[in-house]
Parts: sequence; structure tokens; C-alpha cells
Amino acid sequence: MGTGVKHLLDFQGWTVEGIQGILETADVMKEVLERPVKKVPALQGITVCTAFFENSTRTRTSFELAARRMSADVLTFAAGASSLSKGESLRDTIETLNAYKVDAFIVRHHASGAAHQVAKFSGKSTINAGDGRRAHPTQALLDAYTMLKEFGKLEGLKVTIVGDILHSRVARSNAELLDLLGADVTLCGPATLLPKELQKGRVKLTNDMQAAVKDADVVMALRLQQERMNGGFLPSMSEYALTYQVNERLLELAKDHAIVLHPGPMNRDLEISGSLADSERSRIIAQVEYGQAIRMSVLYHLLVGKK
Repeated sequence: MGTGVKHLLDFQGWTVEGIQGILETADVMKEVLERPVKKVPALQGITVCTAFFENSTRTRTSFELAARRMSADVLTFAAGASSLSKGESLRDTIETLNAYKVDAFIVRHHASGAAHQVAKFSGKSTINAGDGRRAHPTQALLDAYTMLKEFGKLEGLKVTIVGDILHSRVARSNAELLDLLGADVTLCGPATLLPKELQKGRVKLTNDMQAAVKDADVVMALRLQQERMNGGFLPSMSEYALTYQVNERLLELAKDHAIVLHPGPMNRDLEISGSLADSERSRIIAQVEYGQAIRMSVLYHLLVGKK
């Protein structure tokens, strides 16, 4: 039942069948997490290193719990307390960690392409937990899984992603994955935050919020990544909220069954209204819950299933 793929850096080289295998195995892992004893021996004897060079709450804790639920040993690397502060290179850091007989690396880094470099330097299975603005494949998988649990299918769904598309690795990975799985994706935001190269296949770009949300099955709000902006992208935060905030009034244009997602962390009442984030239409907490099952499935397929 393995995918035959060694890494999850993005979805290049992955087949629809391979991705469907990840989503199907997540059902098994979800059942494990509902047991009184939430543990299986699938990764016993395997050492997984979480190498996070950028801050994270949801992704890091989700991956570490996923590995431990499957009985793996977890080596946690904290960049802030490492020799990186003394000028050590990424390559030397990874080669040092690799010397501890690590079997897989889970990497988050502020530089696009860093996960590819870790895969090259280590020679071990590598999972991209977010690199710069380029990719965040497990977030896209858990988002797709959330939609699948809600609607029973992905093909033909209309998914609208709103906000800071330019700086969002989540938007890029979702566009790549959902296009591959047959969903229609609309990326919406201010013209300054809409990279034209993302418009291809089933993925469309628009700065017309009403048109983007009309008849949508899923509306996902993205965080404004002000730490990656150097000015000139937006007139003001209040003007952005006035035009592009995902709220109850806007959601009236979507289908009656439409759900709301957000990859987190949220800026409440900026990109999404707090009341909508807490409403019955919201599946934001479900995204967090499903993330652990998806990451258990990814670890299984890369480290066990292929054998």
C-alpha cells in the first residue's frame, strides 16, 4: 500500500492514487485516535527528527504527536538554541543530526527550497512542514481531508481561498493538490497579493470577492503575513478587512451547505470575523484534529508502507 515516493516536499511526482492512499489511510489513523489508548507500534524502532527553523504551534505539535502515537522516537531540534546562532550552515546542522541515525526529517524553514536541500544533504525521507512561501503539503492534505469528510468527494467542489495569496505556501499547496484531485479553485485577494503564475488548470484568480464566493462549497481565509511584507501591498488593515474579510454577510453568497476553513493562526476580525470562526459553519477545529491523522498517514506511507 506504499506510495513508492520517498519524500513529501510538494506534490510533484505524486499520483492521484498515491494521494488517495494517504487520505484513505488517514481514516484508519483517525480511528486509532478515537481509542482509549491512542497508540500503535507502526514506527517502533524508527527515529524522526522535527527540524523547525521557523516558529510553529499546530504543525510541530501535530507531527510530534503523530510520530509518538506510532511509537517512533522523536528528536526535537530547536533552531533558537542551536549552533545556527554561531554561524553553522544548514548543511552542517543536518549532517550533524543525521549522524544520530535519524530515519526521517520533518522540516520547516523560512527559505523556499530548504526542504529539498535537507533531503539532498541527509539522504533520508524528508517531509516539508513549510518552506518560505513555496509549499506546505501536509496542510493541503488535511484541508482536503476536511472537505472530504464534509462532502464525501473533492471532484467538482468549488473552493475559494481568500487573502494573502502571494506569501501563502498554504494557498500554493492547496491549489496544486485540489487541482490534481478535480476541485475548482478560486484564489481571491487584492491585486498586489495575487501572483499570476498560479492561474492554470482548474485554478482561477480574481480580486472580485463577491464573484469568488458566489456558489462556493468551501471558503478558506488566509492570514495576512505582515512579517513577509515590506510595505506597499495594502493601503491599510481596515480597508483590507472592509473588502476581503470572510464574514457572515459574505457567506450568504456561498451555497447553503458551505463551510469555512482557516489554516491558522487567525487574526480574528481582520481576515475572518470572530463570530464566523466560532459558528456552526466553521470547520477550523476539525482541521486541527484531522491534521494528526493525516500526518500519521504520511509518516506511515513514507516509512512503513513502501516496505
